Amino acid sequence: MGKAYNVMAATCPSRTVLHRIGARWTVFVVNALDDGPRRFSELKRHIRGITPKTLTETLRSLEADGLVSRHAYDENPPRVEYALTPLGRSLLIPLRAVRLWAEEHVPDIEAARCRQPVL
Repeated sequence: MGKAYNVMAATCPSRTVLHRIGARWTVFVVNALDDGPRRFSELKRHIRGITPKTLTETLRSLEADGLVSRHAYDENPPRVEYALTPLGRSLLIPLRAVRLWAEEHVPDIEAARCRQPVL
């Protein structure tokens, strides 16, 4: 039987995984790669509001975690594409559920915020 992990335990490595998934731009990058490989410039255009520095850092982190692969083509000019690995593709299912929940409940969240006193 494999090792049991508990995200509620302070020293559990699953917290690092959850932190990566919950990082601000991870959801956007993973969703942007759902349709297949993309170049850096395509990702930047697709994910509005992300800076080149943040996109670079996010891609590097996702690559280090085995969620994204980077393929550099031996061409002139150089071309690099990013794609989801099988592990990264497995993340699409729960992220889709969270995305759908967020999109469906925008009115509920906005209404709740309107009811709160201004601090």
